[in-house]
Amino acid sequence: VQLVESGGGWVQPGGSLRLSCAASGRTFSSYGVGWFRQAPGKEREFVAAISWNGDNIYYADFVKGRFTISRDNLKNTADLQMNRLKPEDTAIYYCAASTAGGLVAGAGGYEYWGQGTQVTVSS
Repeated sequence: VQLVESGGGWVQPGGSLRLSCAASGRTFSSYGVGWFRQAPGKEREFVAAISWNGDNIYYADFVKGRFTISRDNLKNTADLQMNRLKPEDTAIYYCAASTAGGLVAGAGGYEYWGQGTQVTVSS
């Protein structure tokens, strides 16, 4: 499975961005998907996860109520809608896929990773 993120960019505080993760391979629909981020000088951290069928979703506390993860298995995509963005959301955002299929919060549970997309929130 190859993953390619898109949709990053610069936005003012309070603004919105929608990240998309496009996957190759017919098995993507059976994989769990997660979004992670890494800010300069910090470790990669979990943002959100969605199970293979979209029935189960989990968010990091710092994005609850602001970010929404979704997927479309017919299109082999997974999105992260980010609203009310804050400067501390500035980071490289990564999409990841896990053969486990369910919710996976730890980075070690993901076998496939995209190259990342930069999100910058500043005025």
